Amino acid sequence: MFAIASTLVCGITLWIAYMNKARCAGGTFEESGRSAIFDVIKDSHVCYSDIQYLWLGRGINEHVFPYITGGITPDGQLTGGAVEYPVLSGLLMWVGGIGSHNDADFLFHSALLLAPFALLTAYLLARMAGPPALLWAAGPPLILYAFHNWELPVVATAVAAFYVMTVLTRYSLRDRAIAAAVFLAIGFCFKLYPGIFLLPLLIYVLVGEHPLREKRFDVRGALMVAATAIGTVVAINLPFALAGYDGWRASITFQQLRQADITTNSIWYWGLGPLFANTRSGYDTFQAMVSVASPTLIVASFALACWLGWRKYQLSGIYPWIGVSGAMLCGFLLFHKVHSPQYTLWLIPFLVLLEVPWGLIVAYLMADACVGIGVFRYFYALGAGRNAEFEQNIVQIGVWGRAALLAIFFLLFIGARARSHGRLGVPGAVGLDLGPVAADRHVAPPARTAA
Repeated sequence: MFAIASTLVCGITLWIAYMNKARCAGGTFEESGRSAIFDVIKDSHVCYSDIQYLWLGRGINEHVFPYITGGITPDGQLTGGAVEYPVLSGLLMWVGGIGSHNDADFLFHSALLLAPFALLTAYLLARMAGPPALLWAAGPPLILYAFHNWELPVVATAVAAFYVMTVLTRYSLRDRAIAAAVFLAIGFCFKLYPGIFLLPLLIYVLVGEHPLREKRFDVRGALMVAATAIGTVVAINLPFALAGYDGWRASITFQQLRQADITTNSIWYWGLGPLFANTRSGYDTFQAMVSVASPTLIVASFALACWLGWRKYQLSGIYPWIGVSGAMLCGFLLFHKVHSPQYTLWLIPFLVLLEVPWGLIVAYLMADACVGIGVFRYFYALGAGRNAEFEQNIVQIGVWGRAALLAIFFLLFIGARARSHGRLGVPGAVGLDLGPVAADRHVAPPARTAA
């Protein structure tokens, strides 16, 4: 019953989220279908969305099928039907544009497409974690970002993978992991990040989930899971790559060329950027350094998370693949050159599923709001020619507060218990302080001692 109630609450939250973004849409339209009010109030009223913005510039208003035509110019401008996202997101954008005649229609149709994914996520999280799932269903991030970009489908695929692995335990580990790999691969074709969770999942399958049994590495099972993920990604991408390689490749090139600038909300722009001279050569040197340091630190954080997970496995007999996945996501968010506000939606399921202090969660939401709201007020102040020092300080509080908390979550996630006290945990996890839990979730009897 609670899962249904949480889903209904999520529906109300989504309505509020849509009404917030819809303030920027409608009224008088320009010839292109752009709402005349959009550029006037998008920053001052904090109702900007990438969905409404990208009505123009990606062929959506012309109903161009994505990736098959177009490409990218040397200076990073997308042309034709090319978009900057993986193929399933681009396809979803195109579907949202069908029947749309202006950006208000596109926003509404896209919201209708995206909402079911948020509702599914609310339901699955409630099934796994109970009341903490309201952090997703009724939390500020869903209001701010549900219809800011196309994040909801990718979050749903990641949560579905966790659900399959932790709830459907009547199936074998291999079968569950193969199904989870399909979901993670589909998520990768929406927004890439679920693909990083495949590595801890492979390790989990390799070492098994029963700490009380003799360990035998399941190499074949891990390879089957990896092959499933790779095959799914190839099957989804290959038709687009064959039909229009330049348009398909443009999405990858766009992200490679993207720079750490004022729009990226990253520690690189606010922390490293000011150390370089305010000249063209200084700017180029800064970007060159970021292009090396960012991926290097991301990969290092992934390796550290997996290693810490292995240490935990050696102590407990269980590899904490969900915790390691969350830590890897924290490393990615912390060190990537782009940290868009809506990425908070990626993190929320981990805050729901894993026991981390609520005080830290509240602090993160506050820091996130400083970025998610403050950055648009900052843009508004700059555009109006006002002194933007106050707004800049708010944004920096958010950027650095968020960064510090991501570093803390990185460490906490790996050792965190499930909020469901064993239900979310894999067979063998410790639940309700009663002791090891067997595969059928019954409490294992205490070890016999000598009389």
